[in-house]
Amino acid sequence: MPALTQESPADRESPVDRIALDEAVDFTSGLIRIDTTNRGGGDCRERPAAEYVAERLAAAGAEPVLLERTPGRTNVVARIEGTDPGAEALLVHGHLDVVPAEAADWSVDPFSGEIRDGVVWGRGAVDMKNMDAMVLAVVRAWARAGVRPRRDIVIAYTADEEDSAVDGSGFLADRHAHLFEGCTEGLSESGAFTVHNGPGQALYPIAAGERGTAWLKLTAHGTTGHGSKPNRANAVSRLAAAVARIGEYRWPVRLTGTVAACITRLAALQGLSVDPGARGFDLDAVLGKLGPAGILVEATVRNSANPTMFRAGYKLNVIPGTATAYVDGRTLPGTEAEFIATLDELTGPDVTWEFHHREVALEAPVDGRTFGILRESVERFDPEGHVVPFCMAGGTDAKQFSRLGITGYGFSPLKLPPGFDYWSLFHGVDERVPVDALHFGVRVLDHALRTL
Repeated sequence: MPALTQESPADRESPVDRIALDEAVDFTSGLIRIDTTNRGGGDCRERPAAEYVAERLAAAGAEPVLLERTPGRTNVVARIEGTDPGAEALLVHGHLDVVPAEAADWSVDPFSGEIRDGVVWGRGAVDMKNMDAMVLAVVRAWARAGVRPRRDIVIAYTADEEDSAVDGSGFLADRHAHLFEGCTEGLSESGAFTVHNGPGQALYPIAAGERGTAWLKLTAHGTTGHGSKPNRANAVSRLAAAVARIGEYRWPVRLTGTVAACITRLAALQGLSVDPGARGFDLDAVLGKLGPAGILVEATVRNSANPTMFRAGYKLNVIPGTATAYVDGRTLPGTEAEFIATLDELTGPDVTWEFHHREVALEAPVDGRTFGILRESVERFDPEGHVVPFCMAGGTDAKQFSRLGITGYGFSPLKLPPGFDYWSLFHGVDERVPVDALHFGVRVLDHALRTL
């Protein structure tokens, strides 16, 4: 798309001020201090965090709605009216829950929200209370300055993203679709943060795809018996063999459009000209030349199925009649039929399997107006940065919102210093985000949301 002008209306009207920058930091810290640990199986309570963001949205003149499928599992939705009533609406969403944190493993209390040496520490600083806070700061800056975006923007803060999303985005999409009327595109987590690919090369990967979720439950049946006697129908042995086959299987390469575009762009930045669609394309040889940025594609060139849980037996000297295992499967767009056929073969005749949780794979255009504006919004504030499209290895609430016809992008911008290993902090120990990165994100988000 044509480059945005140097003096665009969005720039001249920018409402981002010192208050907005400070609020992004304060809100990140404040949200971290609200423990919204999601242990799975319904063990979570997001309501205090939902009330926190709703109160601040209301103070900015919005009319937030709090919605629950299950008491305490609270979602917040608000619509910011745009200046163009004929424009399609834009969804901006972030989840309020976080994964567990073992305090003994951390350098700080994971729910302290401590701000130290220019860094905000705590569970959710990366995934994804930072983005929640930045969006809140932008909306409040608009209200103070009397600025409105071009198109309606629906803000959604969701519950339960770190488990099944049945109390969060799934519930909203299935039961409250009217709140998202007119939304055709959405922005959320896991994109537009700096990946340093060697000295002097700062990349900003914007997510334009997600692998599908295929969590599996495997069950083996056999004959119950005494542990001291031969048993050729041992459920544990049957299941263990199937799990081993799944864990050892190497899935074939399947390059989607997003991943191929990512490889092509990364190679070009290294001075290489490649054609991922060419016959005989040597993926492994190319990956080895992409530098640290290879992490952006290495997990998304194939489907995957990783065994994660195994349950069997109730006494050491008793052979149980059943055994179960769980597998975290992920599928690329267009490959689910192949995935199912492969699992049927790998499990064999003595083990059955079913989907424990299943969600679609996603892919969004990388050559249209929306991606172009996202790219230029980042590069406007870091002219030396390079935006590349990529496919997420995991998934987000964009899967559930896709049921409403909403195309999703991962766009939570942060400018990170060299050596800051952002990838390792997702669900990791000592999760943290630099204050300067939040300031950058507020400016980029403001520009992108008003330009879109």
